Amino acid sequence: MGSGMGKTSTRGHKGQRSRSGSRMMRGFEGGQMPLHRRLPKRGFTNIFRAEYTVINLERLAGLEESDITQEVLVKNGLAGKNDLIKILGDGDLKAGITVHAHRFSKSAQEKIAKAGGKAELLAGAPPPRPEPRPKPEVKAKPEAKAETKAENKAEPETKQDKKKQKK
Repeated sequence: MGSGMGKTSTRGHKGQRSRSGSRMMRGFEGGQMPLHRRLPKRGFTNIFRAEYTVINLERLAGLEESDITQEVLVKNGLAGKNDLIKILGDGDLKAGITVHAHRFSKSAQEKIAKAGGKAELLAGAPPPRPEPRPKPEVKAKPEAKAETKAENKAEPETKQDKKKQKK
Protein backbone atom coordinates (compact mmCIF):
# COMPACT_ATOMS: atom_id res chain seq x y z
CA MET A 1 0.00 0.00 0.00
CA GLY A 2 1.36 3.33 -0.96
CA SER A 3 0.36 6.85 -0.42
CA GLY A 4 -0.03 7.40 -4.14
CA MET A 5 2.41 10.28 -3.90
CA GLY A 6 5.55 8.72 -5.30
CA LYS A 7 8.36 10.20 -7.35
CA THR A 8 8.16 13.94 -6.55
CA SER A 9 6.01 13.57 -3.41
CA THR A 10 3.58 16.33 -4.48
CA ARG A 11 6.41 18.86 -4.79
CA GLY A 12 6.48 18.99 -8.58
CA HIS A 13 9.64 19.11 -10.68
CA LYS A 14 12.44 21.61 -10.01
CA GLY A 15 11.97 25.01 -8.45
CA GLN A 16 12.49 26.46 -4.99
CA ARG A 17 9.65 24.57 -3.35
CA SER A 18 10.86 21.20 -4.60
CA ARG A 19 14.24 21.46 -2.85
CA SER A 20 14.90 20.06 0.58
CA GLY A 21 15.15 22.59 3.40
CA SER A 22 13.04 25.08 1.46
CA ARG A 23 11.44 27.63 3.74
CA MET A 24 9.61 30.69 2.51
CA MET A 25 8.17 33.56 4.43
CA ARG A 26 4.59 33.28 5.53
CA GLY A 27 2.30 34.69 2.85
CA PHE A 28 4.78 34.17 -0.03
CA GLU A 29 2.90 34.02 -3.31
CA GLY A 30 5.61 33.04 -5.79
CA GLY A 31 6.79 36.57 -6.50
CA GLN A 32 3.31 38.07 -6.83
CA MET A 33 2.73 41.00 -4.46
CA PRO A 34 1.48 39.31 -1.23
CA LEU A 35 -2.02 40.01 0.00
CA HIS A 36 -0.81 41.65 3.22
CA ARG A 37 1.04 44.23 1.10
CA ARG A 38 -1.76 44.74 -1.41
CA LEU A 39 -4.33 45.73 1.20
CA PRO A 40 -4.40 49.33 2.47
CA LYS A 41 -3.26 50.03 5.99
CA ARG A 42 -5.40 52.21 8.28
CA GLY A 43 -4.99 53.66 11.76
CA PHE A 44 -2.66 52.42 14.45
CA THR A 45 -2.71 50.06 17.42
CA ASN A 46 -2.59 51.68 20.85
CA ILE A 47 -0.22 49.50 22.88
CA PHE A 48 -1.43 51.04 26.16
CA ARG A 49 -5.10 50.18 25.60
CA ALA A 50 -6.92 48.75 28.60
CA GLU A 51 -9.25 45.89 27.61
CA TYR A 52 -12.34 45.45 29.76
CA THR A 53 -14.59 42.42 30.14
CA VAL A 54 -18.06 43.85 29.58
CA ILE A 55 -20.96 42.53 31.67
CA ASN A 56 -24.57 43.74 31.44
CA LEU A 57 -26.91 44.17 34.40
CA GLU A 58 -29.25 41.43 33.11
CA ARG A 59 -26.40 38.89 33.57
CA LEU A 60 -25.82 40.12 37.12
CA ALA A 61 -29.53 39.86 37.93
CA GLY A 62 -29.43 36.20 36.90
CA LEU A 63 -26.70 35.40 39.45
CA GLU A 64 -29.09 35.88 42.40
CA GLU A 65 -26.34 37.15 44.72
CA SER A 66 -26.55 40.24 46.92
CA ASP A 67 -22.80 41.04 46.82
CA ILE A 68 -21.15 40.61 43.42
CA THR A 69 -17.35 40.63 43.50
CA GLN A 70 -14.74 39.63 40.94
CA GLU A 71 -14.47 36.18 42.58
CA VAL A 72 -18.22 35.60 42.08
CA LEU A 73 -17.93 36.60 38.41
CA VAL A 74 -14.92 34.29 37.89
CA LYS A 75 -16.72 31.40 39.61
CA ASN A 76 -19.72 31.84 37.29
CA GLY A 77 -17.56 32.13 34.16
CA LEU A 78 -18.42 35.77 33.39
CA ALA A 79 -14.87 37.09 33.79
CA GLY A 80 -11.30 35.92 34.07
CA LYS A 81 -9.18 36.09 37.23
CA ASN A 82 -7.07 39.07 36.11
CA ASP A 83 -9.66 40.81 33.88
CA LEU A 84 -10.69 44.43 34.20
CA ILE A 85 -14.49 44.50 34.53
CA LYS A 86 -16.91 47.09 33.20
CA ILE A 87 -20.62 46.96 34.03
CA LEU A 88 -23.06 48.22 31.37
CA GLY A 89 -26.69 49.18 31.93
CA ASP A 90 -28.48 46.76 29.59
CA GLY A 91 -31.28 45.06 31.53
CA ASP A 92 -33.04 45.77 34.83
CA LEU A 93 -32.42 44.89 38.46
CA LYS A 94 -35.29 43.84 40.72
CA ALA A 95 -33.33 43.66 43.99
CA GLY A 96 -30.66 45.95 45.41
CA ILE A 97 -27.19 44.47 44.97
CA THR A 98 -23.67 45.65 45.69
CA VAL A 99 -21.46 45.39 42.61
CA HIS A 100 -17.66 45.64 42.72
CA ALA A 101 -16.10 46.45 39.31
CA HIS A 102 -13.35 48.57 37.74
CA ARG A 103 -15.74 50.74 35.69
CA PHE A 104 -19.48 51.44 35.42
CA SER A 105 -21.46 53.12 32.66
CA LYS A 106 -23.66 56.04 33.75
CA SER A 107 -26.84 54.09 33.01
CA ALA A 108 -25.59 51.09 35.04
CA GLN A 109 -24.81 53.31 38.05
CA GLU A 110 -28.27 54.90 37.84
CA LYS A 111 -30.07 51.54 37.60
CA ILE A 112 -28.09 50.02 40.48
CA ALA A 113 -28.82 53.04 42.70
CA LYS A 114 -32.49 53.06 41.67
CA ALA A 115 -32.82 49.39 42.68
CA GLY A 116 -31.33 50.23 46.10
CA GLY A 117 -27.84 48.82 45.53
CA LYS A 118 -24.30 50.21 45.44
CA ALA A 119 -21.71 50.45 42.66
CA GLU A 120 -18.24 50.23 44.17
CA LEU A 121 -15.07 50.84 42.16
CA LEU A 122 -12.17 48.40 42.44
CA ALA A 123 -8.56 49.56 42.47
CA GLY A 124 -6.18 48.61 39.68
CA ALA A 125 -8.01 50.15 36.74
CA PRO A 126 -6.45 52.99 34.76
CA PRO A 127 -7.88 56.38 35.75
CA PRO A 128 -10.78 57.67 33.63
CA ARG A 129 -9.92 60.12 30.88
CA PRO A 130 -10.25 63.78 31.85
CA GLU A 131 -12.95 65.89 30.25
CA PRO A 132 -11.64 67.84 27.24
CA ARG A 133 -10.83 71.45 28.03
CA PRO A 134 -12.90 74.10 26.24
CA LYS A 135 -11.03 76.02 23.58
CA PRO A 136 -10.18 79.61 24.49
CA GLU A 137 -12.29 82.28 22.84
CA VAL A 138 -10.60 84.37 20.14
CA LYS A 139 -10.70 88.06 21.03
CA ALA A 140 -11.65 90.63 18.39
CA LYS A 141 -8.81 92.82 17.16
CA PRO A 142 -8.93 96.49 18.15
CA GLU A 143 -9.83 98.99 15.42
CA ALA A 144 -6.52 100.86 15.72
CA LYS A 145 -4.60 97.85 14.38
CA ALA A 146 -7.02 97.47 11.48
CA GLU A 147 -6.32 101.09 10.38
CA THR A 148 -2.56 100.56 10.32
CA LYS A 149 -2.99 97.55 8.03
CA ALA A 150 -5.05 99.67 5.64
CA GLU A 151 -2.23 102.25 5.57
CA ASN A 152 0.35 99.54 4.88
CA LYS A 153 -1.62 98.33 1.87
CA ALA A 154 -1.44 101.81 0.34
CA GLU A 155 2.30 101.31 -0.16
CA PRO A 156 3.42 99.96 -3.56
CA GLU A 157 3.51 96.21 -3.80
CA THR A 158 5.32 95.55 -7.10
CA LYS A 159 8.54 96.85 -8.67
CA GLN A 160 6.57 98.66 -11.35
CA ASP A 161 4.50 100.49 -8.74
CA LYS A 162 7.71 101.56 -6.97
CA LYS A 163 9.20 102.93 -10.23
CA LYS A 164 6.04 104.93 -10.93
CA GLN A 165 6.12 106.34 -7.42
CA LYS A 166 9.75 107.51 -7.79
CA LYS A 167 8.97 109.47 -11.00
